[in-house]
Amino acid sequence: MKKTLAMGALALAISLGSVSCKKKISDAELTTQATTVVTTNPNASVEVKDGTAHLSGTFADEASRDAMIAQLKGINGVKDVMDMTTIEAPAPVEVNSVVDPEVQQKVADAVKDFPSVNVEVVNGELTLTGDVSPAQARKIKESVDALQVGKVNFNYNVK
Repeated sequence: MKKTLAMGALALAISLGSVSCKKKISDAELTTQATTVVTTNPNASVEVKDGTAHLSGTFADEASRDAMIAQLKGINGVKDVMDMTTIEAPAPVEVNSVVDPEVQQKVADAVKDFPSVNVEVVNGELTLTGDVSPAQARKIKESVDALQVGKVNFNYNVK
């Protein structure tokens, strides 16, 4: 019985010793592997510390960032990925909605009986401003809508 117990203890000690002697991948090696993955995005970089990859930089969209994180997590030895990235703001869309001068003149003619109303182009859109009564506002809207000139902003004050 003592022999069996001693053999079991020896086998356990040898197995634990061999597991603890398993080669651990260094952070430098992991950084090299992770950098190879990240080179597909020139605006990103990665550094590995204690088995955790720290991803930083800029990505065009969330899908590309998420794909990069998944690839980094797939590297043997990387325990976790710290996401310190940002998503690029989409380029502003320039609106060049120029109002046709003829359309602007038609609307101006339609509201000529209301001297307190101004017809202007604001931010590329036809806009009516000024002070009007509720009855005048209704008549102006009907007149302008009858012209079928498209979008018109009625930004006048109804008093």
